Amino acid sequence: MNSEEGWGDDVYQPDGSEIQDDAGLLDAEDTLVNDGVADPLDRGWSPPDRPWAVERADVTAAERRHGETLDQRLAEELPDLVAPDGDGIGDCDGTDGELLDNEVGSARSGRLVAPDEGAHEDDESALIATDVGIDGAAASAEEAAMHIVDEDALSG
Repeated sequence: MNSEEGWGDDVYQPDGSEIQDDAGLLDAEDTLVNDGVADPLDRGWSPPDRPWAVERADVTAAERRHGETLDQRLAEELPDLVAPDGDGIGDCDGTDGELLDNEVGSARSGRLVAPDEGAHEDDESALIATDVGIDGAAASAEEAAMHIVDEDALSG
C-alpha cells in the first residue's frame, strides 16, 4: 500500500533506519515500584468505611443457618435523631451562628426589573425594582438570594 492510498498509521510506519529514543525507561519518580517510603508502615492505612461484622449475629455458618428473628433485627436499628429546638437566638444550636434576622424574608422573589428596564435613562435615584415573577425557574445565585420582606414586620 503506498502513501496515497493509506489511512492514518498505514501511511508512516517507522523502519529501523531512524535513531529512536528509548521510551521504555521511566524516571524513578514516575514509576510505581518505589513510592519514596522506606518503611511499609509509613505508607499509612485507610480504615474501612463500615465497622467490622464481628458484632453481628450471623458471623458463623451456624448463625447464618439459624437466622435472626424480627425482634433481633429491629433491636439493631438506630433511632432517628431529632433535631434540637435551638436556643431561639441563632441559626445553629450550641454555636455562635448568625442571629435570626427578620430583614431576610422567607418568600423568594422572582426576577427584579428596574423602572427603566436597564435600557432607558434612569429618572429614579433610589434602587427600586418590580417583581415580574420567576423566569423559567433558572435564577442565578444572585437572583435566588433575593427575598420578599414585609415592611410591617421590620423592627426598628
